[in-house]
Amino acid sequence: MVSLDDVAGIATQLPEVVEIDRRGNRAWAVSATKRGGPTVFAWERQFSKADIRRYGAETPPTGPILAIRVADLHEKEAVLAANPDAFFTIPHFDGYAAVLVQLDEVTGPALRDAILDGWLACAPPELAERYRA
Repeated sequence: MVSLDDVAGIATQLPEVVEIDRRGNRAWAVSATKRGGPTVFAWERQFSKADIRRYGAETPPTGPILAIRVADLHEKEAVLAANPDAFFTIPHFDGYAAVLVQLDEVTGPALRDAILDGWLACAPPELAERYRA
């Protein structure tokens, strides 16, 4: 099982990452962006009442949930297909380049890869290039 503290440890090892409070939840952002403010690439995501209603009689995933940005909708589909036990989506995320991760189900390596991909999707190109070098 992976915790939000594990997420923080992975995310904050990446360049220019800050942990912020986002509506009472933890989030991780690239601070060095051209838009002026930090760009969030991973965040703790609790289900809203509307999210839970959409599950109907089905039980929503349990445990801590993390949302992570991906480069585009094609990558989203690939991530979901590669690890369906831990990565999922909900109607609220339809058309949005992000996946949800059930931390009780994800492996450490899969989480590290997803966090890095989320960071790369949001980091300024010159920062991402320096990291890859």
